[in-house]
Amino acid sequence: MNLLVLWDVDYTLLNAGGLGTRLYQDVFREMFGRELTATAPKAGRTDRAIAIDTLALAGVPGPREHVDAFLAALARRIAEVDGEPGWSVVALPGASAAIAAIAAHDGVRQSVLTGNIRPLAELKLRTAGLGEHLDLDAGAYGDCHENRAELVDVARDAAKRRYGLDFPGGATVLIGDTPLDVAAARAGGARVIAVATGSYSVADLAGADAVLADLTGVVPVITKYEA
Repeated sequence: MNLLVLWDVDYTLLNAGGLGTRLYQDVFREMFGRELTATAPKAGRTDRAIAIDTLALAGVPGPREHVDAFLAALARRIAEVDGEPGWSVVALPGASAAIAAIAAHDGVRQSVLTGNIRPLAELKLRTAGLGEHLDLDAGAYGDCHENRAELVDVARDAAKRRYGLDFPGGATVLIGDTPLDVAAARAGGARVIAVATGSYSVADLAGADAVLADLTGVVPVITKYEA
């Protein structure tokens, strides 16, 4: 059976040490000439949704009118800081081993389904040393939709273009650390493995096909789904 495994990025594979918040602050200052004092909740949400709500919190009139410009400026800022030392982006325990072990399975493709815009996801994954076995052309990113659930079909379409294969229903597997990851998979008819590696407990993640304390149990579950 062909499987498409879609990893969430933040607090599933890595801890970016507040990198996204600092970049939002830089872009806001550039666009509006003042400091950003608060950002909207981020866990499990897309950059498009986070940016709209952050602009609204900051009192920017018509935040939806500014979101595309904000995300474009965010991508430019990422390109400017790419390669700078000092970013505290680290892989979570077991992340590299899990990705590598899954990559050894024939018929399993791996990419990401993340709330990050693609340049930010790429920067984080590369800095954490996790990009080798992830085909980022087959994934979905947070500039496409406000609603994370919409990204499931975006990723399936990208994977079909990439491999010439369909990944319907349970042939798509999301791995994430928030209830919104679980909800997105359910809405898209995909399987979901929830890992309590972020701010949510095992109990908070009930409703997933499998709920794990950490990444060490992911590979046996994927192996079961291949049968």
